[in-house]
Amino acid sequence: MVQISVERGTRFRLDLPAIDSSLAAVQSDFARINETLNTPRDPMTDEVRANMMAGYALIDDALGKGLDLFELGNSRWLLKLNTLILCGTDRDRRDAYMQHIAATEERFYQDQHGGIAALIEWLRKHSDKAVWMRAAGAYIHILSRPQLYLEGNHRTGALVMSYILAREGQPPFVLSVENAKAFFDPSSLVKETRRHGLGMLIRLPKLKKRFAKLLKENGNRRYLLPHAGARNR
Repeated sequence: MVQISVERGTRFRLDLPAIDSSLAAVQSDFARINETLNTPRDPMTDEVRANMMAGYALIDDALGKGLDLFELGNSRWLLKLNTLILCGTDRDRRDAYMQHIAATEERFYQDQHGGIAALIEWLRKHSDKAVWMRAAGAYIHILSRPQLYLEGNHRTGALVMSYILAREGQPPFVLSVENAKAFFDPSSLVKETRRHGLGMLIRLPKLKKRFAKLLKENGNRRYLLPHAGARNR
């Protein structure tokens, strides 16, 4: 992948049709992809794909507004992102999930080790790292135990990575036929690892580098569009 210098202050949007095209290709080929995985995954249904696109649309909206989702007052966007992954935009489905959504919110704000405050603190401490390392680290923080959300950490974490990358002018992470195995297999390892256990010292640093390499070398700029306004104020 050829890296492109991005002028400080430039904003970007996501090419949502291009992203959906890649997800559609994965959906069509998912049975074959699943056979190659160390840990098989649930099928990518139309609902899963539609919910992912709703999440990408939310990220695109945040990018268009120039929002820092990790600033005080903006964290509800990250909760909404998880709700979209699980329920999509259907109001009746969200109503049916109200108890689950409330429980997720409590965990999100109250868990001292796995909640949003811990993630924000991790990002603050690593603000000097390359964006791919920060995006990979945030994903691992979300997915490793204790997880940030009650459900949907893989998919929501992938969207959070996309936001971190695109906000700094790098292509978002988009699942493709080519990168699916390289994403799913290490994700399964992360999910089974405790962040504050021995695995943190042995396994997670290697996995973080593995994800960062995946993000840097497989990013596709066709998923990224210059913002019409193009400049932060």
